[in-house]
Amino acid sequence: MAELTPGVWTLDAAHTEIAFSVRHAAVSKTRGRFEEAESTVTVAENVADSVVETSIKIDSLDTRNADRDSHLKSADFFDAEQHPTMNFKSTSFELDGEDLVVKGDLTIKGETRSVELKGEFGGVATDPFGTTRFGVSVSTQISRKEFGITWNAALETGGVLVGDKVTITIDAEYVAPQA
Repeated sequence: MAELTPGVWTLDAAHTEIAFSVRHAAVSKTRGRFEEAESTVTVAENVADSVVETSIKIDSLDTRNADRDSHLKSADFFDAEQHPTMNFKSTSFELDGEDLVVKGDLTIKGETRSVELKGEFGGVATDPFGTTRFGVSVSTQISRKEFGITWNAALETGGVLVGDKVTITIDAEYVAPQA
């Protein structure tokens, strides 16, 4: 990341995906994504001192099923009316070559827990229009119950409809500070 200009880099939402998957009916996974987010990376002279701040709009949730999306936005799950965003702020930033580890505080539905996002730094490039960008791909796994998201339904065959472990995967692109 030596080629990164210190300053505030902003998320390019058109080139970013914030996705999740969770076990469904104990036999498969349901996937979804959030379409709207704001994020900055304040790149410091010493990369380890850099800070990531992200806010994701719950109403932008999309699982390709309108009824399920409405249920997930309800008080049974995210309670989007009372908690319209989920937020992340980093507490540490480690980069070793392409290996990236960002630790921080994730707040969902008013509950804040420490998480660790692991993945890769995709590098820095200047596009044909003269805009400098960098990309990252990171993921983590959380317990939805730790964030107060406990709704479930028992299955006749045993187990529950919705798994506890949720995998979050982020492929993000950031744009350099303007001179």
